[in-house]
Amino acid sequence: QVQLAESGGGSVPNGESLRLSCAVSGVTHSSYCMGWFRQAPGEEREAVATIYTSGSFTYYADAVKGRFAISQDSAKNTLYLQMNSLKPEDTAMYYCAASPPRLNGEYCLTPKEFEYNYWGQGTQVTVSS
Repeated sequence: QVQLAESGGGSVPNGESLRLSCAVSGVTHSSYCMGWFRQAPGEEREAVATIYTSGSFTYYADAVKGRFAISQDSAKNTLYLQMNSLKPEDTAMYYCAASPPRLNGEYCLTPKEFEYNYWGQGTQVTVSS
């Protein structure tokens, strides 16, 4: 049974940093997309950053390019999202997600919510102005 568990959210002032973690368990395949999505109140869930577990493919939403960095520690089965220079518009619930097996990492470059079938419960990030 695949389980994803996020941690690291919190409330910070404008301009500060947070690092989100996602502990992954139960995944039996080695090549797939993992990503961070977020959903603000009244908004649709959107992809923030994704990474291919077996290669160097990464995706970032335009709104976070240059401020956020996605990474993985395969030994610890953990996905990270380093968020720097946080802004009030980054306030949202952040979700970790994993896709089915992918032989081609390019799938990770155009993330769509329905392509990810495993989801965590989310961690809240609030940035005050």
